[in-house]
Amino acid sequence: MLLTLSIRNLAVIEAVDVSFHAGFHVLSGETGAGKSIVIDALGLIAGGRGSAELIRYGCDKAEIEASFELQPNHPVWESLAQMGVQADPEEHLIIRREVNQQGKSTARINGQLVNLTMLREIGEQLINIHGQHEHQNLMRSDRHLHLLDTYGEAVIGPVKRKYQEQYAAFSAVEKEYKELMLNSQKTYQMLDLYRFQLEEISAASLKSGEDEWLTEERVKLSHSEKMMDSVSGAYDLVFGEKGLGAISTAVTRLEDVAQYDEKELKPILEQLQSAYYQLEDVAFQLRNYRDDIEFNPERLDEVEERLDLIASLRRKYGESVDEILAYYNNILQETNALENKDERLEQLKTRRDELLADLLEAAQELSEARKMCAADLAGQVEKELKDLHMERTSLEVRFDRIEDPKGAEVDGRKIKLTRQGIDTAEFMISPNPGEPLRPLSKIASGGELSRMMLAMKSIFARHDRIPVLIFDEVDTGVSGRAAQSIAEKLDKLAENCQVFSITHLPQVACMADHQYLIEKHIEGERTMTRVEELSDQGRVEELARMLGGVEITEKTLHHAQEMLKLAEERKAVKTAPA
Repeated sequence: MLLTLSIRNLAVIEAVDVSFHAGFHVLSGETGAGKSIVIDALGLIAGGRGSAELIRYGCDKAEIEASFELQPNHPVWESLAQMGVQADPEEHLIIRREVNQQGKSTARINGQLVNLTMLREIGEQLINIHGQHEHQNLMRSDRHLHLLDTYGEAVIGPVKRKYQEQYAAFSAVEKEYKELMLNSQKTYQMLDLYRFQLEEISAASLKSGEDEWLTEERVKLSHSEKMMDSVSGAYDLVFGEKGLGAISTAVTRLEDVAQYDEKELKPILEQLQSAYYQLEDVAFQLRNYRDDIEFNPERLDEVEERLDLIASLRRKYGESVDEILAYYNNILQETNALENKDERLEQLKTRRDELLADLLEAAQELSEARKMCAADLAGQVEKELKDLHMERTSLEVRFDRIEDPKGAEVDGRKIKLTRQGIDTAEFMISPNPGEPLRPLSKIASGGELSRMMLAMKSIFARHDRIPVLIFDEVDTGVSGRAAQSIAEKLDKLAENCQVFSITHLPQVACMADHQYLIEKHIEGERTMTRVEELSDQGRVEELARMLGGVEITEKTLHHAQEMLKLAEERKAVKTAPA
């Protein structure tokens, strides 16, 4: 659950530090007090995009920090490990986000820098924020198939993954087949070019590394005369009277007297003898090198001509002989493929047909899995709606398929195959008996949408293991019994996760386990927002304000007390042993 939230310099909030608890939380306050800013802060913690416009006027940056307490087996720990973020499941998880005046942000998890993609992946497992956009998602029929797949992940997921693997294989073969069919003229043009290039490279009879050792040979041949003079002179100096001859004489003289002072002279003699042998070896090496020096103008011309040919090929095909040879092998394979185009086309067609048959079978399996889960989902939603005083509502997931004249034939129809399968899905609803099922977007009122969304979330919360659920005025457009039923549903949700609700409805606020007042005030010439956890008396006064507006009377205070008392009784009944 979310333990603490610290906000600095975010919009009208200068500094807020607030602690939370398990259960159902309500955030209340006047319109414009800053309730949505708290939600924005949690959205940034969950990986939402930052903006310089969020920073409090006159400040350099906004800072938000949240700490979470999670079960050791929560999937977020494994995700963090895969990212290389060090985190101990026995300790709290701390997420920090900063946004500067340039709109750039930094994020840290347990003090370690992470990018926005990583933060969003972690945030999606920790916080789920539901607001008016969730209503819009319900209105969009193109989102309904995704919602169904999420609900039925245990059944649909494995079948869908199998289908998508086969779809990827089929798409790759289909793409290659179409490209080969459409590029006939280009094929012949490429064949002519490739054949010319193959002949040109082949005629050169290149050898790997040839350009490197030819360049070395050219340097030697170009300077052979100078090298001969220098090496011969060096040999004469080393081997002559002033070289080995002089050292040999010195050795002989020391040998004559070394016996008289073996301690001092013998080591010197040994060093001189070693120097003689080393110098003698150098002399032999110089002689052999001199004898191998080639002064050959004809060979130099051959090398220059060969290097010119290689340079010409390098300008066309690669930076080195090895790259030219690699290019040759590549276009040789391409040429073989193009020359055998008809045979390749036939192979691809056969393979495509085989893959298509398997794909259609997998698509049918996916459809059946979805239909089975759709019936279960509809039943579960209707049960939840009954608790929300929409007991006479019927829901059905209607399936259809996208027709495509160029598509695959399924049950006598040409159907478009997509990565998601062959299905489209739309939630159909009938709020009252006797009325036909109609698309959700065309029949649901704001209040019905709020309850529909809450019913769906009540179901999904049992599957997704997200510990923090936030509802931003999802009770808009409802009142009376419907408002009370929403409050009870939010309270029930809080049995399995931590629930936050921003609300203006006293029916919802009174059911909370904890209530926070967000209010705005003026200090000097600056607007400030503060968040205060309300005491029992504070809750009575805030509920009275929600009931009666600006003026709080004894009657509204009594009504508020009565609402809190009744709420406690409902909670007691709910938690009483059967």
